[in-house]
Amino acid sequence: MSLETHQKISFEFFPPKTEEGRVKLLEVSKTLGQLDPAYFSVTFGAGGSTQQGTIDTVLEIKQQGFSAAPHLSCVGSTKENIRAILANYKSHNIDRIVALRGDIPSGTLDVGAFRYANELVSFIREETGDHFHIEVAAYPEIHPQAASAQADLANFKRKVEAGADSAITQYFFNFESYIRFVEDCDKMGLIVPIVPGIMPITNYSQLARFSDMCGAEIPRWIRKRLEGFADDRESIKAFGTDVVSELCQSLLDYGCPGLHFYSMNQAESSLAICRNLGIDTP
Repeated sequence: MSLETHQKISFEFFPPKTEEGRVKLLEVSKTLGQLDPAYFSVTFGAGGSTQQGTIDTVLEIKQQGFSAAPHLSCVGSTKENIRAILANYKSHNIDRIVALRGDIPSGTLDVGAFRYANELVSFIREETGDHFHIEVAAYPEIHPQAASAQADLANFKRKVEAGADSAITQYFFNFESYIRFVEDCDKMGLIVPIVPGIMPITNYSQLARFSDMCGAEIPRWIRKRLEGFADDRESIKAFGTDVVSELCQSLLDYGCPGLHFYSMNQAESSLAICRNLGIDTP
């Protein structure tokens, strides 16, 4: 199949910590760039712990000729700090931002000038008007800190009403959870593109740890199959590629606006999934 005109792919990176990692990431972005992604996003630590790394990585991606979208986490930040970051991105013609609250560090009493992501979205709009396309996070399986599913939807509604243009979901493996979330948003009049976040499966122990932290459910049948492979990494990758490819195909057939891959700074698994979908390099 080929993507419909409204369906785009994108990839997420995290700032590399070493020169070797930086060189590797540039190669990964070149490889994935052959798939003509809408953009590459780059993560940003809570309180700005990777602030300079995010900026440097975004600018290097842009120098390669690709669109880059920095994540901007507001926990522990001041308005002056966020204002300076926005001005810096504007000066480099960056026009897309992923606006997030970010994780609150353990023991933190003062979360800074922004308590929630909707406040950050409002501030970006007040400071920069329509310069930035603002992405926000969505949680089909409910944010782990939300009081209820209804409260989580209300939080998402506040972000959209504050000025978000579109959303990227936390990764999930339950197709129905995405459908139900989109339908619930439609009923609330929240008509924004909600792009599914896609996590390739390459390492079961790492995936289980991530999923426990972020509240993403790994269905029992998938867990049991992965556990059965033990340390057989090739079998884990092969099974994971099939499972995630089938999920992506169902999402595209449903009419989702695109796919956002959590690449973990690797190209192989995302490429394999895209090939299964008929999205390939020239």
